[in-house]
Amino acid sequence: MRKIFFAILIASGLFACQQNPANKKDSQNPNEHLVMATLWYQRASECRALYYQAFNAAKLSLDKQLAIPSDKSKPKAVVVDIDETVLDNSPFETNSIRTGKSYSSAAWKEWTDMAKAQATPGALEFLKYAESKGVETFYISNRDTTATKKTLQNLKELGFPFADEAHILLKTNTSVKTVRRNKVSETHDILILAGDNIGDFDEILEDRSENYGFGKVDSMKDLFGGKFIVLPNPMYGSWERQILKSDKKLNADEKEKLRVKRLVGYEEI
Repeated sequence: MRKIFFAILIASGLFACQQNPANKKDSQNPNEHLVMATLWYQRASECRALYYQAFNAAKLSLDKQLAIPSDKSKPKAVVVDIDETVLDNSPFETNSIRTGKSYSSAAWKEWTDMAKAQATPGALEFLKYAESKGVETFYISNRDTTATKKTLQNLKELGFPFADEAHILLKTNTSVKTVRRNKVSETHDILILAGDNIGDFDEILEDRSENYGFGKVDSMKDLFGGKFIVLPNPMYGSWERQILKSDKKLNADEKEKLRVKRLVGYEEI
């Protein structure tokens, strides 16, 4: 009788595991995929080196362009994105991983309201150098305009130049930055654009529907490292939209399957 009882218990346990397995992906942290990307961003010396490399290239490009005779009727400017370009928001990603909560505007506002983001390596030094050369900085970011006050507070406390309302253009009705870049171009000669997202440079690069946008980047390859300065960000970006493109809303498991499917393996070479 005891043997039959234990057999029933074991069978019941196996049935329960099959119905609700501990490793079922839907019950896992939906932000698990961010762990390695965020660790690399925060702990890899290579990431830090890439920031220094990018801003060193920006300095060389700035000097080169300032040495070329140009229209002196317009003051010179550099345009920079904010998040993961001059401010490090990786603690927000860490919080998303630890809480298991997906991105939300409320969670993002909670973070930006803290005004605690640190400067990315080399960013402050480069923009201060540009200022010493008489070059203004404009911050064009897709943070919502409601974040203006706290964003400026964060930038000011870190010592960033031109951290004022005249030099910051946040998102109003579109994340495409063309209109805002054009607004700066009306009054200033833009020498450098710096950002971690390809759309920070030219609207034509926003469309990644054909071969993930590689062809468009290739057509502009001579601009990168010169007028266009790209900063590393493996944690998030508009590049994800093409990876996770689907006709329906995806759950965490489906997103993970798509990520794996998009990888290039032996059979695709």
